[in-house]
Amino acid sequence: MRTQRPLFRATWAAAGLAVLLTLSACGGSSEEAEAPQKLSETEHNKADVAFATDMIQHHAQAMSMVDLTMDRPLDPEVQELADAIRAAQSPEIETMSGWLQEWGEEVPSTMRDHVNGGHEGHGDEDESSMSDSMEGLDHDMPGMMSAEDMEALEKASDAEFQDMWLEMMIEHHEGAIEMSETQQDEGRFKPAVDLAGTIIETQSAEIDTMEKILG
Repeated sequence: MRTQRPLFRATWAAAGLAVLLTLSACGGSSEEAEAPQKLSETEHNKADVAFATDMIQHHAQAMSMVDLTMDRPLDPEVQELADAIRAAQSPEIETMSGWLQEWGEEVPSTMRDHVNGGHEGHGDEDESSMSDSMEGLDHDMPGMMSAEDMEALEKASDAEFQDMWLEMMIEHHEGAIEMSETQQDEGRFKPAVDLAGTIIETQSAEIDTMEKILG
């Protein structure tokens, strides 16, 4: 029995050392994997270009959804929300377009380049232009509405419109937040990463408001 004890202790000591070495190695790789992206006030990377390119189109669709609220009977808090979305996202589109131009990248076309921005009426011309304006756009972005979704919203009765608009805008905002989180993880251009943070904060608050309105 006495001869077995030292062997027993030595075996566990060796096992313990192996565990410590393993944990140490894992810890090192984990720290490296979690190292934050080094941000720059002047330099950008592919993630920054993708973020600006995609978010311009994403914001443009949200603006088109806001356009559809014109001449619709809305609760005051919903009208206030639509106005806030327009006020926030229009300047953000201009900012991101400016970045792409500075970087020598193409500014993407959006559905608002082809459709009547005012939507003063709901006639056949507006209805067909809504579908046409979606052609050639990337529908795979998170939260992006399809042409069928947009036409359904445009053709909705006044009684159906507000709830449909809120439900669609919540989904749209959730997509923008997802895209912004990716930018925070992968982007290098600090102003773009900061904008992503603003989008997350602003649109998360707006989602809370819309969910409360829907009850």
